Amino acid sequence: MPPQTQAEEAAIVASGIAAFNSEMEQGSGGKEADGGRDSAFTMKSLLWHGGSAWDAWFSCSSNQVAQVLLTLPYSFSQLGMLSGVILQLFYGIMGSWTAYLISVLYVEYRTRKEKENVSFSNHVIQWYEVLDGLLGRYWKAAGLAFNCTFLLFGSVIQLIACASNIYYINDRLDKRTWTYIFGACCATTVFIPSFHNYRLWSFLGLGMTTYTAWYLTIAAVVHGQAEGVAHSGPTKLVLYFTGATNILYTFGGHAVTVEIMHAMWRPQKFKYIYLLATLYVFTLTLPSAAAVYWAFGDQLLTHSNAFSLLPRSGWRDAAVILMLIHQFITFGFACTPLYFVWEKVIGVHDTRSICLRALARLPVVIPIWFLAIVFPFFGPINSAVGALLVSFTVYIIPALAHMLTYRTQSARQNAAEKPPLFLPSWAAMYAVNAFVVGWVLVVGFGIGGWASMTNFINQVDTFGLFAKCYQCPKPQPPPAPAPQQHH
Repeated sequence: MPPQTQAEEAAIVASGIAAFNSEMEQGSGGKEADGGRDSAFTMKSLLWHGGSAWDAWFSCSSNQVAQVLLTLPYSFSQLGMLSGVILQLFYGIMGSWTAYLISVLYVEYRTRKEKENVSFSNHVIQWYEVLDGLLGRYWKAAGLAFNCTFLLFGSVIQLIACASNIYYINDRLDKRTWTYIFGACCATTVFIPSFHNYRLWSFLGLGMTTYTAWYLTIAAVVHGQAEGVAHSGPTKLVLYFTGATNILYTFGGHAVTVEIMHAMWRPQKFKYIYLLATLYVFTLTLPSAAAVYWAFGDQLLTHSNAFSLLPRSGWRDAAVILMLIHQFITFGFACTPLYFVWEKVIGVHDTRSICLRALARLPVVIPIWFLAIVFPFFGPINSAVGALLVSFTVYIIPALAHMLTYRTQSARQNAAEKPPLFLPSWAAMYAVNAFVVGWVLVVGFGIGGWASMTNFINQVDTFGLFAKCYQCPKPQPPPAPAPQQHH
């Protein structure tokens, strides 16, 4: 490539990056990006205005593993210890790769728009808009459909998990009633404007998840192996691939990557943040899942929530309460992109009134509430969502979109982001992307979809829709009265 052309491209990329640094989402503009240091020590800035790389790392780490932490031992009982560990590492790395692709496509889209003098002040860029700008309206439709449906059910899963967890502290109310209560509580997330305002919540959420993961690990080891424990997994293909798709779901939490990037003061720094978040998450998921499976083995096949097998104690109650708070936070993470889409549909996204936006967002919560009551299958629903939605939303579509965006030589030459240092060839990137698409399409969506839906239908047949108390222990019948002695 001639030196003059390289210099021109460098200037274009530099101008795009400079524009990134001068703008923040939700209309805060360059003032906060450049002047954030002036207010860095105010309480409002400390707790509310997050946009650094650390904020993005906390958001990714906190959002990546929430209630699924409690179902991973259940997956290990379906997969066996060795497969459970290998698949966590495999899907964690694969998820980090596709999150990297999403970040590259975001930078490409925004750089092109900046060259057209498009301003994103007071507008949050979303994944379907990136697809629209780079590949056209059909990709926009696919991205919007898969992303919104996944986030909808992701929010449903958080509500189901809230009811499932609180039941282990207070079983005077059934799980369906707790779902009503927590649906109302989670509706308050409509008042959080954007991911930019999750600084404190992300920090607390990760701390809560960390406590819970290490509580599970230590409690299982202290408890020791249950009497007559057996570790027979894997025993059936249906169970094996159901467990595998739950792990695919675990590391497919980057459906909100674009919104987290857009909340950053310097979005181009995001590229490796998701990988670093995943490496930390491994320190939570691997020890806890392995320890609980070691202690309880096949009992987990009928106990999808790890809390259900651990003896009640103050430590367990603390873990339950912290997970409840974290699920409230994760509900907000999953719902906020849906709020943005709905705001854009009804034309209130550009308003600065928090109250007006909150009122407009409320209708989004209602179908989530309803679906959590219809399908209260904590554990099996994760695998179904993973196979049918996560497989496309955060694995197949990003890999295909990257391949098609850079399919021409001119697009590759003018790319805002060149191939990474660890994979410096476009051909190698295409090969990795093709592998991701093929693997997830066949194993994740195809076989995993069959297995997870078979298991999900079994749950419906066993417990029915609108189950009042999914997997609750059956009440013990009252003791028979002692026979009266006649004298």
